[in-house]
Amino acid sequence: MERFLGKYAPYLYALLRIVAGLMFAMHGSQKLFGFPGGKDPVPLVSLFGLGGVIELVGGLMIAFGLLASPAAFIASGMMAVAYFMAHAPQGALPILNGGETAVLYCFLFLYIAARGSGVWSVDAARRRRPVRVVR
Repeated sequence: MERFLGKYAPYLYALLRIVAGLMFAMHGSQKLFGFPGGKDPVPLVSLFGLGGVIELVGGLMIAFGLLASPAAFIASGMMAVAYFMAHAPQGALPILNGGETAVLYCFLFLYIAARGSGVWSVDAARRRRPVRVVR
């Protein structure tokens, strides 16, 4: 049996990568700039500041498909660390300790790290362009 929407899989994956990257970047912009949401920015030289930089820069790299695999791998690791530092001490189950978003981002970014940038990405555009040697 043909997969439902199977022929659109590369484009749906690209939408997933773009939306997840932009959502992650917004977490970073909220930490670093207080936008969106009007919260006070965190100190740049802190664990939250480092997390904000990884979220903002990594999220944009994932969204644009620029070295998305390494960026997603780093983001996945960061979310695993965030889960075990902030949520796991509150209880064993993510739904009870408030860590379901961290777990979901962790495994989503691990999948993106394995799958790569895909279509509609800077990496794909760079591969399509032939290299010209100027002499």
